[in-house]
Amino acid sequence: MGIYLNPGNEQFTVSVNSELYVDKTELIQYTNSRIGKDRPLICSSRPRRFGKTMAVTMLAAYYSKGCSSEQLFAGLKISENEFFQKHLNRYNVIFLDIQWMYGNALEEMKRNSSVKVVSYIQEQVIAELKKEYPECVRDTDISLPSVLANINDLTKEQFIIIIDEWDCLFREDKNNEKLQKEYINLLRGLFKGTPSGAFLKLAYITGILPIKKYGTQSALNNFREHTMVSPRQMAEYVGFTETEVKTLCEEYDMSFEEMQRWYDGYFFETAGHVYSPNSVIEAVDSREFGNYWSGTETYESLMMYIAMNYDGLRQLIVDMLGGGRCSIDVESFQNDITSFHSADDVITLLIHMGYLAYDNQTKEVLIPNEEVRSAFIRAVKNDGWDAVMKAIDASEALLKATLAMDEKAVARMIQEVHMQNCASLVYNNEISLSSVIALAYYSACKDYTLIREMPAGNGFSDMVFLPKRASLKPALVLELKWDKTAEGAISQIKNKEYVSALKEYRGNILLVGISYEKKSKKHQCRIEKFEM
Repeated sequence: MGIYLNPGNEQFTVSVNSELYVDKTELIQYTNSRIGKDRPLICSSRPRRFGKTMAVTMLAAYYSKGCSSEQLFAGLKISENEFFQKHLNRYNVIFLDIQWMYGNALEEMKRNSSVKVVSYIQEQVIAELKKEYPECVRDTDISLPSVLANINDLTKEQFIIIIDEWDCLFREDKNNEKLQKEYINLLRGLFKGTPSGAFLKLAYITGILPIKKYGTQSALNNFREHTMVSPRQMAEYVGFTETEVKTLCEEYDMSFEEMQRWYDGYFFETAGHVYSPNSVIEAVDSREFGNYWSGTETYESLMMYIAMNYDGLRQLIVDMLGGGRCSIDVESFQNDITSFHSADDVITLLIHMGYLAYDNQTKEVLIPNEEVRSAFIRAVKNDGWDAVMKAIDASEALLKATLAMDEKAVARMIQEVHMQNCASLVYNNEISLSSVIALAYYSACKDYTLIREMPAGNGFSDMVFLPKRASLKPALVLELKWDKTAEGAISQIKNKEYVSALKEYRGNILLVGISYEKKSKKHQCRIEKFEM
């Protein structure tokens, strides 16, 4: 048993024995299915605190010859699988935590300036391989792929390679192209083509970023990639599923509705709603809902990305702060944190970092939950978006005035938001009016789900605020008019039967008509109760 070659199961043992362990061992069923198949290479990228390290330590504990894990997995889901025993502790495993090794290499460089990061990584693993296979490894060997190929040639043994934080060098030393190319060349040698195909039984690498692209091609395009944009078979292992979260809430007497508000928002078609594991565990452990996950990636980094303001990125952020969604193209992103050419590139990075959620069906992006929204608010507040912050600060009063049917107060407050934001936001049509009004109703996101352009009756309602399950507030149907009357907006809601879209909803409904007159720069508001 070594540090890198055939590690033990101590780290996964700690996880399994923790009070709040959630069983994700069925992931092994998927990795087992790739053994002996064409392209047994898996890259699973996901944000910080989404269980990446838990997954790799679990896989190492299961596959490694360096430990005996039958009792550790007894009673866990994978132990019921028919192929559980077939692969249990049967393989040579090379386990690399690149972030840890990178830190060690930097310490060595302080003592010896000739040390190179990629060479250091290879030297550490080769040293352990030499102890295990002295007849196969020469003192002069410096190439890890070559050493593994030679071992396989002489002994016919194969290896499972597991890498945690595979993208560390792209994130931590983002401007060092020489280092990155040396690292990519190492990965190519390990994973791409012959002779790696002979010595490689399975590869599983995980990090925040998908595999780096060069032009339109990936340097390692033989990997099966599972990302926050397209998790594929890995969807239910990205985070905690809704069923798992409900079980924790029941067991520890926590409010599932509050858990939803704070940590829900990521959704994959094959797995349903997915939650950040770290945030849920921290909330249950401390018995308090709050911002746990986003603190691990400081809001300063978020500020840096949104301050770029490519293609009106700021406007898109404002739309999403108001509960809206934005259509984007995720295909142009080069899978690094320096090659930005558009707002879509920056937004795609934020999806991979977990700051935004992506709907693969509609190709839209949104701020997923209250926890992440609070990180955006801190970033916006400290980046000088004063007009936006004033609108957000006033949003609670606006919602109260709306629910109280105080038409004059609503019109006045929306007019103030308009005037505050006219310099920083485009505000010259109904689309822009919708954007600013959504921002003005920011606090409604706590209790409502905002649906824009909701199909209803004989048309599309501009905005519908649908109460969340735990809310007792009425639904709001908003119609916006440019150079027309608020009364006309209410009439349109009625005449086109927009409320028919809420036929399954059994609570109270308020109809809200808001108009803006370009010449006078005045707003009007009319609010009526709707009787079902």
